[in-house]
Amino acid sequence: MKGPRPPLTLGWEAAKANAIPALILQGAMLSILIAYYLSSTFADWLDRLAHYKQEHGVAFVVVAGILAGAVLPELFLIFFFQKGKLRPQNFRNLIFTVPTWAADAILVNLMYHANALWFGDIVTIPVVLAKICVDQFGYNPFLAAPGEVLIYEWKNDGFSWRSVRRAFSWNHYRARIVPTLLATWAVWAPLMAIIYSLPYALQFPLFSLALTFWVLLLTYMTNRFAGKIEADALLALSVADQ
Repeated sequence: MKGPRPPLTLGWEAAKANAIPALILQGAMLSILIAYYLSSTFADWLDRLAHYKQEHGVAFVVVAGILAGAVLPELFLIFFFQKGKLRPQNFRNLIFTVPTWAADAILVNLMYHANALWFGDIVTIPVVLAKICVDQFGYNPFLAAPGEVLIYEWKNDGFSWRSVRRAFSWNHYRARIVPTLLATWAVWAPLMAIIYSLPYALQFPLFSLALTFWVLLLTYMTNRFAGKIEADALLALSVADQ
């Protein structure tokens, strides 16, 4: 019988399994960043999006979070793994994911706002690096990763409170959160450099473009922890409804 995989191994497996879509996503977002600074037409379009986000505030944040974190991943599941056929489980999944990612979107937007207040809405190397450090080494290990893994494990365990109690231990953090963080940093560190290289008003809209992929990666990790998929399986939504 095989023993538990080390956290480094689990994190590497998740990053490797999702490497191709991650590189595509990073390339697409880098193209957006370059186009913003080189094309006045493209910059005007993004600035209109930023203005729309500012006009609608929290409503924009919640709707974008729900679309990117709940609706699009479920559509991915339906069209790529269910041959376009709706199942009752799809609606049950949405009951769980809609409030989860609406709340997460609000927290992320607050974190971007705090970074803008602390370091300014300017794009310089020191400021971008400072924001990345707060994001990836503050918000992520202490709030985002533990909270999101906890919620998905709670769902995978049949909404058992035992999984909640287990989450508040160092052993759980080392075995579950550390590999999630390693996979996160491999994907999100380059994305954060791109996101924080844009004005504050555009940071959340660009984050929402990448959120769908993050949900796929998080689902992969938590399904691996639950033993639902093998290390070399495709993105985890293929078994998210089992």
